[in-house]
Amino acid sequence: MSRTADADRTWLVTGGAGFIGSNFVRLALERKAGRVVNLDKLTYAGNRASLADLENHPDHVFVHGDICDVALVSRLLEEHRPRAIVNFAAESHVDRSILGPAEFLETNVVGTFKLLEAARAHCARHADPCFRFLQVSTDEVYGTLEPGDPGFTERTPYTPNSPYAASKAAADHFVRAYHRTYGLPVLTTNCSNNYGPYQFPEKLIPVMIQNALGGEPLPVYGDGLQVRDWLFVEDHCDAILAVLERGRPGETYNVGGGSEITNLELVRSICALVDELVPDSPHRPHARLIRHVADRPGHDRRYAIDDAKLRRELGWRPRLGLAEGLRRTVRWYLGHQAWIEQIRSGEYREWMTRNYARRGECST
Repeated sequence: MSRTADADRTWLVTGGAGFIGSNFVRLALERKAGRVVNLDKLTYAGNRASLADLENHPDHVFVHGDICDVALVSRLLEEHRPRAIVNFAAESHVDRSILGPAEFLETNVVGTFKLLEAARAHCARHADPCFRFLQVSTDEVYGTLEPGDPGFTERTPYTPNSPYAASKAAADHFVRAYHRTYGLPVLTTNCSNNYGPYQFPEKLIPVMIQNALGGEPLPVYGDGLQVRDWLFVEDHCDAILAVLERGRPGETYNVGGGSEITNLELVRSICALVDELVPDSPHRPHARLIRHVADRPGHDRRYAIDDAKLRRELGWRPRLGLAEGLRRTVRWYLGHQAWIEQIRSGEYREWMTRNYARRGECST
């Protein structure tokens, strides 16, 4: 089977069956940016169904495995000689990190460390000046902002406030250290809240869409005035491609959507879209389903990204504003109910019942 992408460029993408990872793999293949070896453990958030349209793609190789499996990672590096490792693999849900932080330590910290070690050994065996290790991180490592504070920059000190954020911060520090100590050509991206197709349905936006469709309560933590900056997932993936292609080794690049909004305003916007797009819903107006529930422990009040460095150095900017991005997202979920139900009927549903139903809350 002939390849269609750049024959000299193969990327090892970890966590490529997850939300952001699957969108990245799809975008990279659409642009013929490179051949993708996709390594995913297929935990609760990894889903082969998110890659169904890529099953027979000549430039996509899926491998079921764990980034902590050093022998497997080393074999893949030796066999495929990738020009880059793009690390999306992570436990990413804050509520899960509060209830069970050990898995976050294992995947996000130990897993990243083992990838770095494998990359270092690979570079020692095969000198390749084009090789890059790209760590996909989050704005949550920076902590929280007060109203009126300027957005996080790449120089903002790390002050993580949840076990999830702490695990990502630790991983980022290892990535930086491997550049400073060993000269590994690393790149780090810290992004704001992502949304869009294929997002696991315990996250805020998919939860609200699905609960609204089912006439279920729309749980909003605390007063709902927590502020987030929202970034459409395809714009994020476009930024990662730009960093891979033109970013300077050793540098960090913040990626923002330029769309700050309170959680409560966001939920009301979703309700209005569902009202419009499902005019025969017996639950209209869906905003009447909103319920305020006990706030999450250690809930950060505001995130905001200053991505001036990325815009200035690499010429990137988001293409989609929040209004259009939300509309696309709601339409996608309305048209992919089979994908949603496949997930909601399994381990996800059991976890939600076990950890939230007894408290009258739902994950956001």
